[in-house]
Order: sequence, then structure tokens, then C-alpha cells
Amino acid sequence: MNLKDIGLTENESKVYISLIDIGPSLAGIISRKTGLHRRTVYDVTDVLIKKGLVGYILSNNRRVFSAVNPQRLIDLIDEQKHLLLNTVTGLQQRFKQKKTMQQTNFFKGKAGMKMVFESQLEYPEILILGATREAYNSMPYYFKWFNERRKQKKVHLRIITSDRSIQPKMLADTRYLPQKYANPMVLNIYGNSVAMVLWGENPFVLVVQQEEFAQGYKKYFELLWKIAKK
Repeated sequence: MNLKDIGLTENESKVYISLIDIGPSLAGIISRKTGLHRRTVYDVTDVLIKKGLVGYILSNNRRVFSAVNPQRLIDLIDEQKHLLLNTVTGLQQRFKQKKTMQQTNFFKGKAGMKMVFESQLEYPEILILGATREAYNSMPYYFKWFNERRKQKKVHLRIITSDRSIQPKMLADTRYLPQKYANPMVLNIYGNSVAMVLWGENPFVLVVQQEEFAQGYKKYFELLWKIAKK
């Protein structure tokens, strides 16, 4: 049995389990049971005492170690979860503060594209300028999943495209520009970010996160939205 999954080292696991098996014991007995050097046993029991998993009494001026009820392991897990939650909360706050700053990130390949598109699901509306069938052809199974998640989260699309074959019905409004305005570059505008996507065999995307930049493109989108036809 190994307790490494809940934060104990291999030696800590050996000592704790052996104390459960053999009961209160001197370091020498634990050493023979586990195969660990006596000095190592002392070092390990010191750590286990601090973790509240082992206690001891003095008998003839020698320490007799004993295992604490395994219920303590559950308490230990709860403590670790609490510490982890506090750490994650702190990191989230730092992440959000950082996100308010201007950022430009480049993503390449389908894995990178998925990361960018999934981040868009955190916003109530996505504006798409230049939607192309090539996106769906490149990642058909992913976009089926994406649209299901979009439906669950009630994320609305407004799309401007020159491709009349693009006619999404679910939570989407589409308008069309003449074919002569078709462009291989697709823009997704959401929140304070603009994703500039170039589809193909090796798709890539450039994401600019900056409020003024995004607002400028939103105004441009709204202008074209008035011009485009249903």
C-alpha cells in the first residue's frame, strides 16, 4: 500500500503502515520492518509527528512510536484541499489582474485553436467577421462540441460572411457581404479581445487583448453589420 497520492513520501508511507501493522514500536523494530536505516526512521517519524500521523511516549528514555487513527488521513486531505483552494484563489486574482493588461499571444495548430475558442465561451456574445466553411472542415468534431457548449452557456453569435452556405440557426444571426469582399482572415471579437484566425492545413491565430483595440473592431463590425444583407 502506498499513500503518495495524498502527499506522503514512500518512506513516510512505509513507516506509518508498518506502525499500524505492528503497533507501538521502537525505531529499531520499525527499521527492521521497513528496511530503512534507523537514522532515516527517526527523520521520517519526526515528519509524521508534525503531520499528526504518529505520536510517541518515552519508555526508559527511549521513544516508542505509534500510528494515529487513519481518520487523520482524511483530515490531512481536507487541510491540503483548503490550502490548494487558497492558492488557486490567489493565482486566479493575479491572473485576472494580469488579463486587464494588454497582451498579444500567438497560437498554432488545432490544440492552440481549441484553447482560443474555448476562452470565447466565457462571454455572452461573439462577433465573427469573415466566417468561412474551412473552419468547420478543419475541425468538424470539435465545432460540434463547441456549439453544444455554446448552447449550454447561451453564447450568441453574430456573423458577417461572404459565404452563403454558412447559415447557423442556433443562437446566431448571420448577414452577408458580396463575394468580392471575401477574406481568408477571420476575426472573432469577444470581450476585450480580438482573435485573428487564418485557417488551413496548419491553422494559427493571433489574439490581441486590449480594450481600445477590441472596441475599434467592434465599431467596424457594427458598421459592416448595417451594410450587410440578411
